[in-house]
Amino acid sequence: MKLETGFHWAWWWLPPALIALATPLWLHWWEPQQFIAINTFCAPLPAMFWTGLSLLGNGWGILGVTAPLIVWAPRLLWGWLCAAPFAIAFARTGKFLIESPRPAAVVDHTQMQVIGEYLHNVSMPSGHTLTAFAVATGIFLAIAAGQRGRHSWLLVLALGTGVSRIAVGAHWPGDVAVGAALGLLAGMLGHLLGQRVSPEWMLPTRWPLRTVALLQAVALYHLLTEELDFSENLPLQYVLAGVVVVSLVLFVRQNVAQPRNA
Repeated sequence: MKLETGFHWAWWWLPPALIALATPLWLHWWEPQQFIAINTFCAPLPAMFWTGLSLLGNGWGILGVTAPLIVWAPRLLWGWLCAAPFAIAFARTGKFLIESPRPAAVVDHTQMQVIGEYLHNVSMPSGHTLTAFAVATGIFLAIAAGQRGRHSWLLVLALGTGVSRIAVGAHWPGDVAVGAALGLLAGMLGHLLGQRVSPEWMLPTRWPLRTVALLQAVALYHLLTEELDFSENLPLQYVLAGVVVVSLVLFVRQNVAQPRNA
């Protein structure tokens, strides 16, 4: 059974089911042992691997990664941009309402790997995980239903971002599970919003997409001038900055090439 939403009704059960199944995690029944086990298991991999995955949960990083979509697949770009307001609302509300210490405030530092800054509070939910799943779900659902299967890697990549938050010592497994559930919900709600977007929003000669280009230009500034979460990410930031520059140049060429009434 399919709804007018463009995805199967069972999708709506995924967020509450995930939160229910993760109850032992966000109630910390197995902590800190479980966090220590996962954090230790991830430690042999290079720090840059985990920080790079974490960058996929940073807004400026996501704008860089998805910059080419403004030229080749604007509908997919709008897919995650429509999910972004819901993701921001869920993350900020959760962190405001839930007083939850981070692992570094509880676990002996000799028992854990911490990459980057030691964080101590506002742990629940994992904002990076929530963002990554909102983006992945928004893009995934914006893809034609018959082609979604081959793009399931988007959700796997989002899961990698969640695991990275444990690997760098920033979040408990429960934070990640709840962040994933809320990110899925944000992506689904964003898809509903995206279906109301006018076809004109897909055109490079219209101001909605031009506004997104301006936002990408702001992201370019942050990629070049700031350390996004980790110093290890700087080389990757410069690569993404190059991606943004090329994408914006091609976008400007589209504007010049297409007649204003196209």
